[in-house]
Amino acid sequence: MPDVTANMMITLDGYATGDGQSRERPFGDMNLDLLSAWMFKYPEENAEELAAITEAGAFIMGRNMFGPDRGEWDLDWRGWWGEDPPYHAPTFVLSHRPRPSVEMEGGTVFHFVSDGIETVLERAREVAGEKTVSIAGGPSTLNQYLAAGLVDELRLHVVPFVAGRGERIFAGADDLELKPVSSRTTPHVTHLVYRR
Repeated sequence: MPDVTANMMITLDGYATGDGQSRERPFGDMNLDLLSAWMFKYPEENAEELAAITEAGAFIMGRNMFGPDRGEWDLDWRGWWGEDPPYHAPTFVLSHRPRPSVEMEGGTVFHFVSDGIETVLERAREVAGEKTVSIAGGPSTLNQYLAAGLVDELRLHVVPFVAGRGERIFAGADDLELKPVSSRTTPHVTHLVYRR
């Protein structure tokens, strides 16, 4: 069975997103320029890691990663990525409220599901075929899958600054044991890979 992977960019103190998310600020009060510079300003020096992020045959994300709505869906909202999101595969959005699927350019289709995390993973595996399933985030969704022991490979992209607050990874993932596989440092980020 293909692996379940997860990629998460985090600060030195383990935060993956800030507080106060809005349409204008998808990562809340987190300094997004610092957190994501390695992806958007220096893609050449991180090309291998960037390619690994989008190689999956299906993705799973939380509702907060898709958008800032907390109540009823704004059906005009189609995510932060524009008409051609980077996923290019079926993407399952964990939600407590139903919403019709959203088809985008490049093969991305957002499916909004309220099933438990294991059931959603089964659905993602079915459509991924022989490719991996990636837990795309955010940190709360990743933490649920880590706590359930469902992530085979965790790829952390550690950016050298301290946020001091926000939402951390590993919250609730007690007694998690991971084995280091590799690490690579560029001037703006350290890429760490762990396996269960």
